[in-house]
Amino acid sequence: MTGGPVHGTWEPAPAARWEDAFLSGNGHHGALVFGDPDDDRVIVTHHTLVRPDGDDAHRHPPRLAAGLPALQDRLLSGDLTAAETFTDGRPLRWVRPFHPAFQTRLRAAPGTGSGTGHTGRRSVDFTTGETEAVAGAWRSRVFVSRADDVIVQRVTAPHLALDLCLDPHLPGAPTGLGIGHGAVLTPEGALLTLRARYPGSDLAFTGVTLAAVTGGTTTLAPPGVRVTGAREILLLTRVRRHTGELDTVAEGRALRDLLAGQSYDDLLRPHLALHRTAYARVTLNLGADPAERALPGSELLARTRGAALLERLFAAGRYHLLSSSGLNPPRLTGLWTGDWDTAWSGAFTHDANLNLQTASAAAAALPEVTEAHAAHIHRQLPHWRDNARAIFGTRGVVAPAHSDGESGHTYHFNREYPLHLWTAGADWLLKPLVDHDETRGARDPRTAAALAEVARFYEGFLTRTDADGHLVAVPSYSPENRPANASWGAINAAMDLSAARHALRTAAAYHPDTPDAGRWRALADRLPPHRVNKDGALAEWAWPGLEDSYDHRHLSHLYGVWPLEEINPYDTPALAAAAHRALELRGAENDSAHGHLHHALIAARLGDAERVGHALGRVLDGDFFHASLMSAHYPRRDVYNADAAHTLPAVLIEALVQSTPDRLVLLPAPPAALPSGTLRGVRTRFGATLDLTWNPHGTTAVLRPTRSHRVALMTSSGAEPLDLVAGEDRVLTLRTR
Repeated sequence: MTGGPVHGTWEPAPAARWEDAFLSGNGHHGALVFGDPDDDRVIVTHHTLVRPDGDDAHRHPPRLAAGLPALQDRLLSGDLTAAETFTDGRPLRWVRPFHPAFQTRLRAAPGTGSGTGHTGRRSVDFTTGETEAVAGAWRSRVFVSRADDVIVQRVTAPHLALDLCLDPHLPGAPTGLGIGHGAVLTPEGALLTLRARYPGSDLAFTGVTLAAVTGGTTTLAPPGVRVTGAREILLLTRVRRHTGELDTVAEGRALRDLLAGQSYDDLLRPHLALHRTAYARVTLNLGADPAERALPGSELLARTRGAALLERLFAAGRYHLLSSSGLNPPRLTGLWTGDWDTAWSGAFTHDANLNLQTASAAAAALPEVTEAHAAHIHRQLPHWRDNARAIFGTRGVVAPAHSDGESGHTYHFNREYPLHLWTAGADWLLKPLVDHDETRGARDPRTAAALAEVARFYEGFLTRTDADGHLVAVPSYSPENRPANASWGAINAAMDLSAARHALRTAAAYHPDTPDAGRWRALADRLPPHRVNKDGALAEWAWPGLEDSYDHRHLSHLYGVWPLEEINPYDTPALAAAAHRALELRGAENDSAHGHLHHALIAARLGDAERVGHALGRVLDGDFFHASLMSAHYPRRDVYNADAAHTLPAVLIEALVQSTPDRLVLLPAPPAALPSGTLRGVRTRFGATLDLTWNPHGTTAVLRPTRSHRVALMTSSGAEPLDLVAGEDRVLTLRTR
């Protein structure tokens, strides 16, 4: 866009590492595109690709409910190591790992290299989801269709001479993978198949690629085909995970029917109607230097304090978040990986990472992400019920801390990570669905039903009381920390208390005319208050005598600040001050990107612009981003991970605008790196779209409400009521004090 932020990124050379490959995806299929004219590779991924390991006997929750009362007795009597033996003796089992499928390869035929010396340019357009590579007369374009669920690639050059195959040889691929290739000539050109059967399993996945060749000749060259003298090759690729044998004839016919004389642009058009519409809803313009905006991403990443970098990372974060959300929300690696040995199994990690990655979905106008998140939850609810019954002996649901996208059973735990004791997960996972309902002004009956199940769990679990008559959360776990003077499984973790209160009250609000509502509210009212420790900080455990461990990457105890609004500077200033003190004392432990940005989100809620800027700076200065603008878990691009990439847009939005159903906060914590700019299209939780423009002289906000409502407007000048009328734009002009 002329005169505005660049909605894409580019590099002057092909990707040498899969981590630097440009990304495209539709929430089902993913593509990692290298852009090499002599070896044009596209790694194909799919959300369903998780590797079985034959250990299904241990992939169920432990049956511990009968021993729960005795454990509670021991913990309440002062035995703070009691939970270490509350297990069925199994070893730690990671969830089944996410992995890539294969790569499509278009290699220059022997003796016919491009002669470009890899000069040229590769780019990705966030507005279309297309990657493009150009070298001389050679051009390759790739996108993953949201409309047709297919990876589309078009390669053109005056005299194409290349070998095409589906290549399963990717890092970490198991040696026992049973590979079968197929290639047949068709009227269009060729149909290629690759079947991979997992070792020791009846599960397999099969890739099918239809190659439509214009001009020249196509001949069989096992395991693929050789094309000579062509002007264009159009590839349509899908991958399926299945049991038994896949009907590749039917899959090929479906691809041929989809093609049916259509060009690349014809296939692109219906995809754009979905992708571009979603991507364009929200934009951020920080008035960056046009010369910096024109730089390739790798050079821009070296200018860690430039506005152009924040513009591009904001745009890339929304693009990658949208592109990885569909069948599921994003994994730890989004929708992409080029290695079978994916760190932490490429799982959905529910005790922080997934929640951080999807934090911007409601405000950044990406209901597609929220729907993917909802689908992930609702598919797993039967397993969540199993967790509640097996571990706690209750009705209702308990979410696991880790999932592979298929199973929602709790089985990843051990002594140091007693994740089977964590009860707050269902509330955290449902919170984005509640935010979405508030944004659109209607309650999803699926969310209402799930909230009721969470409340029923707490009815069965919260049965013990302390000396003051307060209910006690026991056992209780604060991911992934422990008290300085006790073991990991403890009592009254602040997160568990906040989650229980929020879940019970929210369930009551969703079921106002039922007898359950009053009972759930009464239960919430009997929970103990948060505790402030001797350092003046909100304690991570509200149980007296449990001491805090400050140097940790997780900030679970400040769950009441973010994503909840239980603790805030406006309604609970004393608790907000204690939460701020807890944030000041918190260390960064191992420098995880998610820890820094979680810190920034909480700081924004507490109005600490300096701390937001510092946390952002730790990520921008730490070399966390690959040239693809996908991020890493640790500094110096160590361990491919989507946390920073997907969470950064949420941090910038929270620093500029916050909303609840009854409150609007403008510029609560803008760091020094954001002295001026325009944020357009943000959705508020009281049903209005917001455009915000700010600079050192003042601020203008344009609200477009869809429903009539009075909210409290909070600015640096104080608070005032704001009456909004559905369908009537409201312009607010604020001067700097």
